[in-house]
Amino acid sequence: METKKYSSFSEIESELKILKLEKELSFQKVIWNFQKIKESFEPKNLIGNLLEASKSLLSNSYSMLLNTAIPLVIKWLSKIKRGD
Repeated sequence: METKKYSSFSEIESELKILKLEKELSFQKVIWNFQKIKESFEPKNLIGNLLEASKSLLSNSYSMLLNTAIPLVIKWLSKIKRGD
C-alpha cells in the first residue's frame, strides 16, 4: 500500500470523513445480510423454500419421466398392434 501525502489538514479531514462513511456503509451491509439470513431461517420461509425446491425437483423428475416413458409406451403399443 502506498503512503499518501497530505498537504493540509482539510485533506486529512475529508479523507477521514470518507473512510468513516465507507466503514458505516460496510457495517450496514453486514447488518442487512444478517437480517436476510435470519429471515431465511424463519419457519414460514423454510417451508416456502422447501416447497419451492420440491416443486422444482418434481417438475424436473416429471418431465424426465415423460421423456423416458413416452417412447416406451409407443414401442409397447406398436408391439400390441403387430401382435408380437
